[in-house]
Amino acid sequence: MSSVLPTQKESLNGTYTFSSRPRPAQNRSKYRENPAETNERHTNYGNIMYDRRVVRGNTYAQQIIPIPAPADRAEIQQREAHKRAMARKRARAQLRSKTPDAIAGRSHVDVQTELYLEELSDHIEATNVDCQTDAFLDKPPTPLFVPAKTGKDVATQIKDGELFDFDVEVRPVLEVLVGKTIEQSLLEVMEEEEMASLRAQQRSFQELRDAELAEVQRLEEQERRRREEKGRRIAQQREVLEKERETAEKVAAWAFTQHYLADLLASVYTALGDHGYFYDPVEKDIETSFFPWLMDEVSHNLEKSYVARDLLDTLILEVTQKRVDGFQELDS
Repeated sequence: MSSVLPTQKESLNGTYTFSSRPRPAQNRSKYRENPAETNERHTNYGNIMYDRRVVRGNTYAQQIIPIPAPADRAEIQQREAHKRAMARKRARAQLRSKTPDAIAGRSHVDVQTELYLEELSDHIEATNVDCQTDAFLDKPPTPLFVPAKTGKDVATQIKDGELFDFDVEVRPVLEVLVGKTIEQSLLEVMEEEEMASLRAQQRSFQELRDAELAEVQRLEEQERRRREEKGRRIAQQREVLEKERETAEKVAAWAFTQHYLADLLASVYTALGDHGYFYDPVEKDIETSFFPWLMDEVSHNLEKSYVARDLLDTLILEVTQKRVDGFQELDS
């Protein structure tokens, strides 16, 4: 194969730019051809030591290449836009179908024939770049012509068993193969047994652990029930003691009231007689003043005693009923 380098031209400011499009490389023979038979249009590549862009000699007196002035920004953008337009035009030309026109009533349609379908999209713009390979080796000299042999060659007869006895030679190989196979099988069986024992031990440990956790949960629940029952019993006993205290206070108050009211009437009469409020000169005054007042006081006292008795009976009945209910709840 032969490759064609793009030609270059030197501008006025001393820089080099490409002036031709890249072209596909031409085919050539594998070996180097005779220089006399090569085509005149094939160019020889020069040595980089003769290129003026390669610095030679001392480094303190290098050749200074003038820096070109920056081009106008509008001109650069216009040049890039022209390049992109040309690239899109070339891409459309390459993607254009080369098949003949469809007959009347039909049209060409792009159909995917691959195993997996994929979404069709715009093709990415690509640029072909060529490179020059190293020089090929010289063509080796043509070997001398040697005519083919005719007739029969000399042969050597070898009888069976003189060079190789299969039954004898294969025995060590078979012993090694069988021994290695049996050893590997024993190792695998031992490994399986060990894994089975480990799994059994793990299952037993897991069962023991589950049993311990269940026992711990049962004990915790039992302790919780006992604690709650103890709290309820203490609260009930406190209520009973409070009710007994209240009943005792009420009974003591009732007894004190009765004792105080028993001597009150006599002391009142005595005090009134000593102060001169009771006199007998006028009978009418006694009948109109003393007897109505006396009857009112007696009826009032009797009514108060009746009310006190009814209240006491009610309190005793309520206290007794509550204590009976409390004892029934404790028994249940």
